[in-house]
Amino acid sequence: MGTSSAAEALQALASGEGVHLNLSVPALVECSIARGEGQLAANGALTAYTGARTGRSPRDRFLVDDALTHDLVDWGTVNQPIPSPHFDALLEQVASHLASRERFVQDLYCGNDPAYRLPIRVISEYAWHALFVRQLFVRPDAEELAGHMPEFTVLAAPELMAQPERDGTRTGTFILTDFTRRMVLIGGTKYAGEMKKAIFGVMNFLLPQRGVLPMHCSANVGQDGTTALFFGLSGTGKTTLSADPGRSLIGDDEHGWSDTGIFNFEGGCYAKCVDLSEAKEPQIFHAIRFGSVLENVVLEAASRQPDYTDIHLTENTRAAYPIEFIDHAMIPGVGGHPRNVLFLAADAFGVLPPIARLTPEQAMYHFLSGYTAKLAGTEAGMGREPVPEFSACFGAPFLPLPPRVYAEMLGERLRKHQVTCWLVNTGWSGGSFGVGKRMSLGVTRALVNAALDGTLGGVEYSSETAFGLSIPQSCPGVPAEILNPRNAWRDKAAYDRQAAELAARFEANFRKFDAPKA
Repeated sequence: MGTSSAAEALQALASGEGVHLNLSVPALVECSIARGEGQLAANGALTAYTGARTGRSPRDRFLVDDALTHDLVDWGTVNQPIPSPHFDALLEQVASHLASRERFVQDLYCGNDPAYRLPIRVISEYAWHALFVRQLFVRPDAEELAGHMPEFTVLAAPELMAQPERDGTRTGTFILTDFTRRMVLIGGTKYAGEMKKAIFGVMNFLLPQRGVLPMHCSANVGQDGTTALFFGLSGTGKTTLSADPGRSLIGDDEHGWSDTGIFNFEGGCYAKCVDLSEAKEPQIFHAIRFGSVLENVVLEAASRQPDYTDIHLTENTRAAYPIEFIDHAMIPGVGGHPRNVLFLAADAFGVLPPIARLTPEQAMYHFLSGYTAKLAGTEAGMGREPVPEFSACFGAPFLPLPPRVYAEMLGERLRKHQVTCWLVNTGWSGGSFGVGKRMSLGVTRALVNAALDGTLGGVEYSSETAFGLSIPQSCPGVPAEILNPRNAWRDKAAYDRQAAELAARFEANFRKFDAPKA
């Protein structure tokens, strides 16, 4: 299917009988319930379940290899190539599938900075998917909607399964992106996060070519007007730590850094819900109300109260809500150049310190390393145990270009704006997973606040031996004995062995950035 015929197919899908164009939130909620797609929780949120796929399916993600992408994309296990004819064949199947059903069309933007925002259109067969994207992306006002011309289109057909032997996919699930036709095809999965992350991948391809650094991070602004960035993979605390009552939230997951400052790609938040409570995370708890989407959250049968402790379906329970549901959120989601950048890692080994101040060289090393521990349920096929993971730039699954492209852009900005970088362990202390304890949110918040308000700039530092990191010797509200991770272990020799093993893993992982491209 050529570019012109693909455009005609998209136009046909967005008009005619069975199309619901830009329905409001109440209308989408009503449609979802009437169609049996979900039910209302006691707090007013629409609750939906995604079946077998309760997380992303990265091994089923492919990019079309053509003249536009062939020499730019970092091809490999993350960016798997698929030829244009396979995309064309699946496009015809998806278009035929959607044309035979009711369709829900949403015209939205990705990006809060008008200079760099991307007009998108999402065509889905589920009303709750339309509600999800309406709340997650930037919603145009009436004037903007009248002139909205989509530059990228997502077709979401969760009930259509591919045939691998015919379609060139790995399984019946597929997430395909064609940068020439400016389209994304999603099928065989009901997990709504695939739509969000597919467009994030699009921005990671397009924006560096315009001089903007796309980042997998959250961002907030202090009362003094200074911005902070929080990098980290799923489960490391980006959403939780950036939703701080004392600071204004710019966004919880995806941002761009341009010559004028930071801007949120999205108009909403996608928060993990496991063990969510009003006491621990009040802003997120109260943001979940009518208009929000709860994904794979179990409801008590009689009361329909969400049970955030019940993870028998998946640990990757989620809530999607517009950012204005967070008190004191920045609307629109833009901020100045950051003063502090924090790299969050849920260290399953219990080796990294709760916080460390990084030199510029260490900052680049840890950014390219992107260390954390994958937590169960965030991707299909994950087991119950956390798995140590190195994900370049804290977002390798979403980076079409070589990691060095993003790292060099970050380094240039850190130097230019004299940014202080910190490494924060939101994982385990006193031992590895199963022996030590998860770092308490209260301790982590105290350390982060002390870094952002300058308190940690006036204390004494010492150096740990495994990575040569500078560790504060004191911090208000934090027991001094946990600041050095070795001191928190009863068995010091066991810590030394574990630290040496983790340091060796870092070194082995980093060699790939020095190795010549095959």
